[in-house]
Amino acid sequence: MRKRFPRFSLSAYGAGWSANRRIAIVAGVVAVLLALAGAVALLTGSGNGHQAPDTAASAPADSPSSSEAAPRPSSGSGSVAKPPQIAEPVAYAKAAAQMLWSYDTRDTSRDQQLAGMRAWMTTEPKYADWTSVSGQVPDPVLWSRMADQDQHATAGVTEGHYPSAFKQALADDPSAITEAYIYVVTVNGKQQIAWKNGGGGAEERAVTLAVQCRPGHDCRLAAIAPSVTQ
Repeated sequence: MRKRFPRFSLSAYGAGWSANRRIAIVAGVVAVLLALAGAVALLTGSGNGHQAPDTAASAPADSPSSSEAAPRPSSGSGSVAKPPQIAEPVAYAKAAAQMLWSYDTRDTSRDQQLAGMRAWMTTEPKYADWTSVSGQVPDPVLWSRMADQDQHATAGVTEGHYPSAFKQALADDPSAITEAYIYVVTVNGKQQIAWKNGGGGAEERAVTLAVQCRPGHDCRLAAIAPSVTQ
């Protein structure tokens, strides 16, 4: 029987855009995200499927990992990549997706993982949906079990693009973006997972991100959509 392997994956642990944050984002970008919200709202629920290891269960949707504040340990953020200085939405979204699909339990604690991810977020509370991002990290028990197996993952990005609904909304009202400067980007790639004793696997990944890129500033991550939209 084929061995199942644990995956640290987007949408795998039950967190999506909260209703309040979705409303705030839609209000901020006006017509652009009003049009997009109709498409994304239909995609709530299970986004990318996942398989958990035989010895561990996935965190429930209301687990602490989905809403807790990001720790800021004195030891830093471990192996989590630092946010790049990029002012172009698609390029930043591609870098963010690669960060989200990569982890290393051998040298990074769960608190460090969360702290590293938090560094990518916009500092504007009105548009930052931290719940949708922190919810991607397994609960403490599962992270510990992954660490027992030296589980780690790397990722490669193949492409990033604006979903058709977002492009159409932006074409219909180009000025609507100028309130919050939130851009919606879908990224595709591949995640490679490995653990001790030669275990491993790979799968195609896809995610839709909300990225804030104000003029004259580097981009920041605002939210992760609960499901992928093309």
